[in-house]
Amino acid sequence: MERNLTLIALFAALIAALGLIPKFTLGFGVPITAQTLGVMLCGTVLGAKRGTLATLLFLLLIALGLPLLAGGRGGLGVFASPTVGFLIGWPLGAFVTGLMVEKLRFASLGVTAAIASVVGGIIVVYIFGVIGMSYTLNKTIPEATMLVTAFIPGDLIKAIVAGAVTVALYKARPKSVLSRV
Repeated sequence: MERNLTLIALFAALIAALGLIPKFTLGFGVPITAQTLGVMLCGTVLGAKRGTLATLLFLLLIALGLPLLAGGRGGLGVFASPTVGFLIGWPLGAFVTGLMVEKLRFASLGVTAAIASVVGGIIVVYIFGVIGMSYTLNKTIPEATMLVTAFIPGDLIKAIVAGAVTVALYKARPKSVLSRV
């Protein structure tokens, strides 16, 4: 139990640390950040349950006002901004990513982790992100969907990185990749 709590806190801190990389905000108010890589890694390394808890802890810290999002944003106001859907999608994205890595063992860990990151860390998160942007920006779903296409290349790279990091960690310390224990 103690180990689980430590890892959940560590991965919440990882998401925060990835927010230190300078953000690039697009014209519609949603930044391109490295924090989604942290969400993907929560799922691929910690698994569905722990990965979800790590992202929920991170969101709780943001709601309490800690400036942990890229650009030093935090507080309840971010949950009324165009990023709200993405934030809501993070725990669900981590869950789906982790569940896929836990259950799908037909391919190598790297391939499975990368595919799981695409499905959970991109598709699931984008579904919520599009809905949130549609609502907050007063756009139709197709209009909001077109806006998120700017994120696809970078997020695909993050999914590949998540797969590579997960494999490297597994090779170095197999028991540390809890999604495969």
